[in-house]
Amino acid sequence: MSEAINIQQPLQNPFGHLASRTKGDKVIWALSILLVLISLLAVYSATGSLAYKNYKGNTEIYLFKQVMFILVGLFVIYFAHRVNYVFYSGIARVLFLLTIPLLVYTLFFGVSMNEGSRWIKLPFINMTMQTSDLAKLALFMYLARLLSKKQDVIKDWKKGFLPVMIPVGITCMLIAPANLSTALLLGASCLMLLFIGRARVKHILITIGIASIPIVFLIGAAVIRHQSGSDETVVSKKSSSGLFTRMNTWVSRVETFIYGSKEADSDEMYQVNQAKMAIAKGGVFGVGPGNSTTRDYLPQAYNDFIFAIIMEEYGFVGGAFIVFIYLVFLYRCIRIFKKCPYAFGAFLALGLSFTLAIQALANMAVTVNLFPVTGVTLPLVSMGGTSFIFTCLAIGIILSVARNVEKPLQTSPEGEA
Repeated sequence: MSEAINIQQPLQNPFGHLASRTKGDKVIWALSILLVLISLLAVYSATGSLAYKNYKGNTEIYLFKQVMFILVGLFVIYFAHRVNYVFYSGIARVLFLLTIPLLVYTLFFGVSMNEGSRWIKLPFINMTMQTSDLAKLALFMYLARLLSKKQDVIKDWKKGFLPVMIPVGITCMLIAPANLSTALLLGASCLMLLFIGRARVKHILITIGIASIPIVFLIGAAVIRHQSGSDETVVSKKSSSGLFTRMNTWVSRVETFIYGSKEADSDEMYQVNQAKMAIAKGGVFGVGPGNSTTRDYLPQAYNDFIFAIIMEEYGFVGGAFIVFIYLVFLYRCIRIFKKCPYAFGAFLALGLSFTLAIQALANMAVTVNLFPVTGVTLPLVSMGGTSFIFTCLAIGIILSVARNVEKPLQTSPEGEA
């Protein structure tokens, strides 16, 4: 006689099992999930008309792509947060050294979009990757490692500050020709981390002074060109390439930001004006989900300027809520920094949180015309891509530090080779 089935045996809940294995700061988990849900609504609204036009009436194609990126991103966060953050100290040096030739390769042989070589093609999966995203992640791992090891000599210019600052300078200089805004934001994040890492304020100010020299020349070139009344670029676009073409773009953007554009339909001025119109239409409470009209006219409405669509549909209240989310995220990461028993984990979590928060604020500042057009995305909200995946990886690493703060490690990361 066959053995009877025990109907009293409780059913296992796979989601409950997954939740039990999910550790780290619960607030950061909640904020990340909230942002990706907002992303679904915003991307679907911003791409509906574009999808209808490009895919013969299929308005959900970009939504499905975003869902796939979100699922992959959440898996990346989960996997990265399960890895002991000591591992990231071990691979930091190798990963940083690998990104240097990768950035050089991107400058000379990368895929050119919007007059800049920022991408490389990934084999087999038919996608492009912005190498600066990988470089930022590798730099903060390496910088956190160096800072933790040089706390005793960090106030010494030669023994402490320079060895830490040189990798930052190399990375920013390699990123700047193709993506100046990313290089500036990355440099600012690193200097903030150095300040918290007890570097001398005098040394930081010297570094800022040196880095400001090309910025002053850039602003000066924009002022001179505007006052001369010349519409000619520094170098003809047909006869120039690479850095010279980017210089023209930088000067044009700075001039447009300071004085406005002589041509109302110029690319930078058109984007800014459309973003302002979207914000004005939104008012306090917005026109409602899916009711944006500016999305049909605003370039990169699903990416660089997605915050304008959020402001139009959800108003000032919705925009303020997005700002609040990023500020709470930064606050929770600062709490992790203060609680972390080891310097490497503390610096790693804080550095990654700085770069995500500064990137978010820069994106929103561009939308409301407080900063020149940069091309940076809104973390976890802009339409998915490799940048979305690297953002998820950064959040996973932060949660890895938080998970081990809950249960302190037996071995110090600083002791790792």
